[in-house]
Amino acid sequence: MAEIMSPLAADQLDDIEGEPRRLVKLMGWVDRWGVLFLVLLMAVLSYVSQPEFFLTERNLGNIFRQNSFYAMLALGQFIVIVTAGIDLSVGSTMALAAMTVAVLADAGTFWPLIFVAPFLVGLAVGTVNGLGLTKLHMPHPFIMTLGMLFIVRGITNLISGGVPISGLPDEVRYLGAENIPGTSIPVSLIAVLVTYFLVWLFLNHARQGRHIFAIGGNPQAARVSGVAVEWTLVLAYALCGLLAGFAGLLLAGRTNSGFPAAGEGDELYAIAAVIIGGASFFGGRGTVLGVFAGVLVIGMLRNLLNLNAVPSFWQQVAIGVVIIGVVAFDVFRRRLAASA
Repeated sequence: MAEIMSPLAADQLDDIEGEPRRLVKLMGWVDRWGVLFLVLLMAVLSYVSQPEFFLTERNLGNIFRQNSFYAMLALGQFIVIVTAGIDLSVGSTMALAAMTVAVLADAGTFWPLIFVAPFLVGLAVGTVNGLGLTKLHMPHPFIMTLGMLFIVRGITNLISGGVPISGLPDEVRYLGAENIPGTSIPVSLIAVLVTYFLVWLFLNHARQGRHIFAIGGNPQAARVSGVAVEWTLVLAYALCGLLAGFAGLLLAGRTNSGFPAAGEGDELYAIAAVIIGGASFFGGRGTVLGVFAGVLVIGMLRNLLNLNAVPSFWQQVAIGVVIIGVVAFDVFRRRLAASA
């Protein structure tokens, strides 16, 4: 006999089924605007704790200047994470690019060539990553890029003899450390904003950029649709390396040197900024604006802790907690959407 449900019980069932839908909508709102809320939260906390320091031109300029190369690393990392990949070699690539700048400057090379060299270095490393992943049929980008992390770090030490090299051309220092004349706006911030805009245009309006998202969403469907998956992956990793090379140029300009230990662990900060910015490790999702906001969250969090004299070890703990929380939210959101 069929079970007869009372009108009250039916209404209760509708409420129970409606809860996941409302929760999915809430999660969607948090997913869309949560990172901007974190930026605002960091700003409010910083101002409340240190009102006489946080909103000064010097402090705000330092936040953007100190995080300019992180922003470049994160943007490149975002491109490969969209494909459901990862690049562990970006920190080492940045160090090699910065050291290349220093070595060429020490040899008296004409400064325009010094500007071009780090881009070529980064592009070469990224292309090798992409070709190694696709042509050697590596089971996961983790393996290829981990190997390149050690190779590139070793090359950095070899060309430098394991010692820092300082004394760079004024043009390089201007890009990484100076402000636009007559203002408190770092030149590196303008470089970052222009680069982010160009990458946004590429990913959202160029066919190859849309293919990168398609591969992350469903590589098999992308292949059936005529996307050159292997070539697109090589392009994604090449662009990641190119941006890591740019990060090396900014880092060298900011520190007026190249040093072989630069960038150690910075690939993790780049990954953290991408994930905090709303991208997914599962690929196919994320925005350039979200990446920039993720960089700001980490930069402002570190600035907040620095202003309050929190030891660097505890800063690492705080950033780790944020990363775990954001990834856990992403997993929860996907499960909730699948069950709704």
